[in-house]
Amino acid sequence: MQLSTDRLMIRPITAEDWPAVREIWAELAPLPMAQYDKPHHTDPETVRARIARWAAFSAAGTEHMFFAACLEGIVIGYIAFNRRDNEHEVGYSFHPAFHGKGYAKEALAAILSRLGSMGFTRFSAGTALNNTPSVKLLTSLGFRLSATEKVSFYKDNAGQDIVFDGGLFELDLAP
Repeated sequence: MQLSTDRLMIRPITAEDWPAVREIWAELAPLPMAQYDKPHHTDPETVRARIARWAAFSAAGTEHMFFAACLEGIVIGYIAFNRRDNEHEVGYSFHPAFHGKGYAKEALAAILSRLGSMGFTRFSAGTALNNTPSVKLLTSLGFRLSATEKVSFYKDNAGQDIVFDGGLFELDLAP
């Protein structure tokens, strides 16, 4: 599935996209919001292997779908859809240089619309409630907060879990 929006070309991720994904992860890692996401290893071989798996999953069907959001031929972000029970869990990440410009919303809206037309109607996404841009993105697309939970991906300098409030957001496109 390939989509075009006013500014973006959205296509299945390929194994050759690994350097762009690695750069996204490396640029996001030092930001304060990084504590609200699972850590990503950025050594080239690990990233290369992971993105090759993503590309293979995407080519195999709709159980796991990974898309590259491209601006003028450059991968500026990615969106993932992973089947969980009767829905797809949505994940996304965009290079910080492109935050706040509406690219994530544009890409997600286009993919959700296409998947909805293909019969996929239930989606979920998790984000930290303190991650205001992500919460605003999800709610602007029609996702609703359905549950909260305590989450931790990192430890502080004393070895204590850094715990935050995570939100589970759901979207149902069924008529």
